[in-house]
Order: sequence, then structure tokens, then C-alpha cells
Amino acid sequence: MKLKELLAVFESYCPPSMSMKGDFCGLQIGRMDRDIQKVLFTLDVRPEVVQEAIDLGVDLIFAKHQPIFKPIQALTDQTAQSAMYLDLIQHDIAVYVAHTNIDIVPDGLNDWFCERLALQVTDFLSLTHAFNEQKLVVYVPQSHAEQLRIALGAVGAGLQGNYQATSFTSSGIGRFTPNEWANPTIGANNQAEAVEEERIEFLVKNTLMPTVLATLKQVHPYEEPAYDIFDLAPFSASSQNYGIGRIGKLAQPETLADFCQRVKTVFGLEHLRVILPPKQADWQQAVQTVAICGGSGEKFYREALQKGADVFITGDVYYHTAHDLQANQLITLDPGHHIEVLFVEKLLEKFIDWQKQYHWEVDFLASKVDTNPFMTI
Repeated sequence: MKLKELLAVFESYCPPSMSMKGDFCGLQIGRMDRDIQKVLFTLDVRPEVVQEAIDLGVDLIFAKHQPIFKPIQALTDQTAQSAMYLDLIQHDIAVYVAHTNIDIVPDGLNDWFCERLALQVTDFLSLTHAFNEQKLVVYVPQSHAEQLRIALGAVGAGLQGNYQATSFTSSGIGRFTPNEWANPTIGANNQAEAVEEERIEFLVKNTLMPTVLATLKQVHPYEEPAYDIFDLAPFSASSQNYGIGRIGKLAQPETLADFCQRVKTVFGLEHLRVILPPKQADWQQAVQTVAICGGSGEKFYREALQKGADVFITGDVYYHTAHDLQANQLITLDPGHHIEVLFVEKLLEKFIDWQKQYHWEVDFLASKVDTNPFMTI
């Protein structure tokens, strides 16, 4: 099958548009039209993983962390990183990245963490996306109405559930007087004009509105198209908010000591970094509400406080941020960044389910390379 066919299914579940601003998600190396027979899932793309892919005859590496994270100034074999890029290109191995979008989407990485920790999800940690519907009303001469309807429908205007390009039209008379500097499509300068027009109404998702408006201005025959935009939130049934991280609750409160042991057991940790408020450490205190954000989520600690978390779980906590956490009386557990390796297991499960559903003749494999750069002695 073609890579673009496989990605169409994945991106219907986890669109790149759900990533955080400035983050890269999507195909980073390779061609969309290439044939895919073998896919390797990994948290990180490292030289050892690439060699594993070469040995296995893999066509696609599916990763959480992008291999190209800094501008490339030279593509040679003089550094391990650029030599890795050369190996990928020379062996025609594509690389696809699902980064913060898989952290944000429902049934994504942060939900999987909560599932493993037996937390009932009650909210996201920090808002990232607000999808609301707006109503676009545009006025156009009858002679150009059908052309405009088709053009706007093609870029997402009128999406309603399983229907696309939906609209409502009514007729009326548009009146205007072009001044001496105008360049009217219809009528003459300084002369009043009346034109039979159609009023066309569309529902448009707020994220699509910039593209829809750009298309409107390109296709509409008037020099100055007349249109109105009405914000339907929060009245629209399809308005939805999404965010990174999760707030979850244990079924019953448990002691901090027991919960720390739970985290170590679930993530297979020998050691766990714990940040406690100074002079107030009480390992027997009860915890129930938990904020969690995989990866490096320390910047979201204020949201954890606002949402009443007893404990905050995230990785890569910076020394000075730890002091801020202490000052704000927020117990924080740092299990490290590598707990995100759960991404490999859970995505493999999803793709095997899709394989059965769509009868794909593709092999899906989990990398056996441990990419965790840290060890504790």
C-alpha cells in the first residue's frame, strides 16, 4: 500500500493540526507515494534504531520525537546525526513523527498514562485548541453564485458531520455606488447600481475560516466582497476544546508513599525523583487528584495548581522550576522523559487493529532498541 493511504487513516485519528504551535508533526523524511510493506515504531530515531530498520528491511519509521530538530547546515558523514540522515535517505526509509498531537488527541499518550495509573480522566491540563463553529454569510451576483459555492465547499465551508459543502441560499437585491477610485466588476463609477444577488450561508469551523476567506476573496467577482461572520460558540453543538496533559482522579485516596510506588511499578522505574514542599514532607498524606503531562511539561504547573492537583507528574523538571514547585506547595513526581516509550506499544496496537479492519498487507514492528540515554547507579 502507499504511505499516503496508511497516513490518511492515522491522521483521521491524530491530525497534525492538533499539534502545539511551532511543533513539527507529520512526514519528515520520505515520499508520500512510496510503497509501504514494513513499519517500525520507536520513541526516538537514533543511529541504532536506523541500523535496526536497515537490518529489518523497514520502509517507514514511525516516531514520537523528530530526528531533525535543528537546522541542517551540512549533510555529510562527518557527524553521527547527519550520517544517520544519509543512511535513512540512502536506504529509502521514510520517517513520520507524531509529537504533541499524540499528547493532545483523545485516546492519546496522556490518556494511556492515566489508564495505566488507574486514573479517571476529568479534564485536560492546559487548553491548546478551541474548535468552534462560525456562520459565514456572503453576498454574490447570481451569475457567480454556483462557482463560489463550489470553491468554498472545496476548502471546508459547510462541513456538518458526515455532510460537506452544505449551504443555504436566498435571493435579494444588492445596491452600491462605486466612487471615482473604484474598479467595479458591475456598474460604473459614481452611478448607483442594483444587482440581483444571492445570500449564501455556510457553517465554517473557526480553524478553517482564514482559508475559506482567502478563497472567497480570490473567487468572488467583486473588488470589495460583502460578507458577515457570526460566532456561534458556545451555542454550537460541535464546539470542542482540546488540551495537553490530563487531570485524573484515583477511585480512592491513597498515601503519597503508595502512589509513588504505583508510579514506579507502572513505568518500571527503580528510582523516582520527588519534589516536596520544604519542611512539609508527609509520606502518609492522602492524594487523589493527579495532573500528568508526558515529556517536559513543567511549564504547565500553574494549570495543575489551578485545577486542584494533589500531585503533578511530568519529566525533565529543571532545577529552578523545582524551587518554584516547592514554593507553590505542589508535590511533583519526575519519572523522566522516557516513560513516553508507551507510545510504541499503544500505537502498535492501534495499527494492528487497523490492519485487520482494512486488510492491510503491512508488517508492524516495535523497535527493540532502548533509547533512554540515562542510567542510575
